[in-house]
Amino acid sequence: MKKSSRRQARLAVDIGGTFTDLFLIDSRGRQFGKKVLSTPEDYSRAVAEGTATLLGETDVRPEEIGEVLHGTTVVTNTCIERTGAKVGLITTRGFRDVLEIGRGRMPRLYDLTWIKPPPLVPRYLRLEVKERVNRHGQVEEPLDRTEVEDVILYLLREKVESIAVSLYNAPLNPIHENQIGEMIRSLGPTVYLSLSTQVMPLLKEYERTCETVVNAYVMPVVAAYMLRLKDRLRNLGIQAPLFIMQSNGGMITAEESAQRPVEIVECGPAGGVVGAAYLAKSLGIDNLITLDLGGTTCKASIVEEGRYTRSSEYEVGAGIHMSSRLRKGNGYVLRVPSIDIAEIGAGGGSIVWVDSGGLLHVGPRSAGASPGPACYGRGGEAPCLTDCYLVLGYLNPNHLLGGDFRLDPDRAHDALQKIGRRLDMEPEEVAYGAYRIANSNMTRAITAVSSERGRDPRKFTLLVFGGAGALHVAQVAQGLGIRKAIVAPYAGVFSAFGFACADIERNRLRGFIHSWDETAIPHVEALFSEMIEEMVALSEEHTEGKGRIRIERFVDLRYRQQASELTIPVPPGKLSPATQAKMRQAFDREHEKTFGHHFPDGFVEMASVRIVGRTPMAKPILRGLEDGGTKQDHANETRRAYFGKEYGFIQTPVVGTKGLKGKPVRGPVLIDKYDTTIVVPPGWSVSSSGGGSLLLTLSGIPSGNK
Repeated sequence: MKKSSRRQARLAVDIGGTFTDLFLIDSRGRQFGKKVLSTPEDYSRAVAEGTATLLGETDVRPEEIGEVLHGTTVVTNTCIERTGAKVGLITTRGFRDVLEIGRGRMPRLYDLTWIKPPPLVPRYLRLEVKERVNRHGQVEEPLDRTEVEDVILYLLREKVESIAVSLYNAPLNPIHENQIGEMIRSLGPTVYLSLSTQVMPLLKEYERTCETVVNAYVMPVVAAYMLRLKDRLRNLGIQAPLFIMQSNGGMITAEESAQRPVEIVECGPAGGVVGAAYLAKSLGIDNLITLDLGGTTCKASIVEEGRYTRSSEYEVGAGIHMSSRLRKGNGYVLRVPSIDIAEIGAGGGSIVWVDSGGLLHVGPRSAGASPGPACYGRGGEAPCLTDCYLVLGYLNPNHLLGGDFRLDPDRAHDALQKIGRRLDMEPEEVAYGAYRIANSNMTRAITAVSSERGRDPRKFTLLVFGGAGALHVAQVAQGLGIRKAIVAPYAGVFSAFGFACADIERNRLRGFIHSWDETAIPHVEALFSEMIEEMVALSEEHTEGKGRIRIERFVDLRYRQQASELTIPVPPGKLSPATQAKMRQAFDREHEKTFGHHFPDGFVEMASVRIVGRTPMAKPILRGLEDGGTKQDHANETRRAYFGKEYGFIQTPVVGTKGLKGKPVRGPVLIDKYDTTIVVPPGWSVSSSGGGSLLLTLSGIPSGNK
């Protein structure tokens, strides 16, 4: 892939549970957005159809596209729906049941209804072999190749599609895993293979085994999806290379993602946070809380001092997860670097329901893209949050997606009326109650990445995006004590925009336990040199012409006899005792901030070393979306909107963004855009804040206007 002298177009595509979002930058820098309904039976079909429609609405030719940037829910959905490959596991004798035993944690104490997620590999496909590597990396018991051959042939007779190999202490010496891998490639060349030392060479055997199994479980599904997607793009005339967003906020090639699919689990939500960090830098804001509200889920994260935060561990396969160190055991553990994101089941498609005790709930079940909320008119009968927005008057039924997607207010009213009869409430009261419950749920998600991480949300600015985020922005901010909030530019397609803000990034880790003192310096420096050499070679192989790779180094530190590590950056230059002392101080500060305490005299040890290699990619200029044939803004009007019993229905002004270029406009006011609607309630004001974003400010709560 060589650099072109002419600037090429870039296409970014994000697949969500309800909508697939597209963001296109042409060779002249113009920017276009498009939302189409997702196609869960084959997500690549929505990508192709949306791309064809978007290209048809612009004068961009397929051959002009130089890069396709993509995020997909394929890995997450595969684990949630348990539709992955039939996997076999080969492990060291005595470790057959490590997946079953796990870490003995429950997400909710004393919950007798909780059911532990079943292992992705049934016991009859988890096989042991005799071998042993000691804690110094020395072979104590060599591999019995005859036994290994019998084990592999058994798995092949059982028609496994993928094999995971995770041996005890393999990160200290991968010789036996490499030998088993060579035998598998020889005896079963068509079987997918995941070696733990290539997926995540971490010394924690449960976490490493779990991650390797997940990688093997989803690898065939991801590989098949990538092939379908490439075929569909080629059929459109797009020959551009395909890059995939990772959970850590960086891009990798489609080929690499097919080999290490565990790295792209949370790729869609990651795109929005990357875009938020880019926007924060452009607006001169250091600290942001991000709230991404789409059709199925709500995701929260933070950008602190201009950088998004990372989580060293999260779980997949549990449906909706709360990114919290206090809630573990619901899913399958992954230790790949990931942007710290909390997720709950609250989106435009979240179903509103009443339990047997007469309590109103929102989510976590979602109507998704099909059949969708009742107002979609696609066969859905259950009321959803989108139906609530419509009944409350927040949405214009003829304006969603610029008028391309019309909603049915009567269906929404009827669906909510059924619940209203059970609760002896009017439909608008049910709708507003559900709206407030959803706000409360979103506040919980934000708390998981702020208060639980030792951060005071009142010291942050709230940034919202996603198709439904701007409908909740003011109420959520007010509930957290935040007085300023921003609606992102391109809000409805902001995650796709975030893909265009990302760099190519690769993360590598080596498990290496050693006391954090002077004796560690030569070992750490040697490991870093070896890992950097491999990273540079990999970058040159896959990203020719993209620019010079930038390397960052990190170590994972912990207090002795503790199991929770914190990742601390290594300053540039060679390690020295003085550098180690500064890193120790940084570790103590971060431990205090994260866990609420630290031990100044505690003995610190290193658990692993990491490097991150970044190759810069082009960045978009913040500006508004071009019309592109979509009906974006409209003439001023009013709409009857409900703001609770205190205010009742108010004839609310509806303005376009062009009307916000002067002084701030006080609420209540509604702003209709192509990809979202902004609700500014009484007590708030809204103004333009540059780069296409809007600033909402709490200006005081007026007396009721009944």
